[in-house]
Amino acid sequence: MNALLSVRDLTVRYPGHGRRSTPVLAVDRVSFDVAAGETLALIGASGSGKSSTAAAVLMLRRPDGGRVHFDGRELTALDERALRPLRPSVQPVFQDPYGSLSPRLPVRQAVAEPLRVQGRWDPASGPRRVAELLETVQLDPRLGERLPHELSGGQCQRVGIARALASEPRLLVLDEPVSALDPSVRAGVLNLLTGLQERLGLAYLFICHDLPLVRHFAHRVAVMDNARIVETVPASALYASGGPLVQQPPAADSCTAPAEAARQPMP
Repeated sequence: MNALLSVRDLTVRYPGHGRRSTPVLAVDRVSFDVAAGETLALIGASGSGKSSTAAAVLMLRRPDGGRVHFDGRELTALDERALRPLRPSVQPVFQDPYGSLSPRLPVRQAVAEPLRVQGRWDPASGPRRVAELLETVQLDPRLGERLPHELSGGQCQRVGIARALASEPRLLVLDEPVSALDPSVRAGVLNLLTGLQERLGLAYLFICHDLPLVRHFAHRVAVMDNARIVETVPASALYASGGPLVQQPPAADSCTAPAEAARQPMP
């Protein structure tokens, strides 16, 4: 497999708090690959290290050890200035569809913001590009005048996807993208993501805790337990021979990036 994303021996530690002075090992020498056009699901119980892994892949949190390669370039060896031209190619979609959008920005501005940050905004063609992005995620462009609180959760998550697509990424890091949505809305968002992958050749790193959902959405599944990947299987084999070594948790963990940071477009 020719990997678009290659992660080797990724390690993330957090400082101890209170009486606990020993650092907490959140990710312990994790390795995996994601090919172009592939969905790798990262599953595990709450606190197993999934979202810390996602944050490190996005370079929202610098790893304490290991290497992250994207399209042949080692991201972990680059400073922030050198990373900036590569960030558009790796974009996040966060768990909370409302919290990831600024409550003060109309939808059209939220979708346009990555283009402005990246210096790609054209006043002549920009509004048309925003309308195209909203149509791509199956939203009426007239919704661009609304604020996030005027939309449903499913509509807000589609706006978040449109904002990620504005950068023309090759990899989306999806951190529990449907866990905050009503069950009746989840299928529509997942079908949208599947269609976008087929149309645009996107790769997905899909953080999730819902085993039946993963079975039908992902190509491969990596199971995390106690900060390590303990098993990687094809999604078609998820329930074969007893299934992967994970119990479905009662609740999902969310990305470790602060909520305010989640509202900012990736530069």
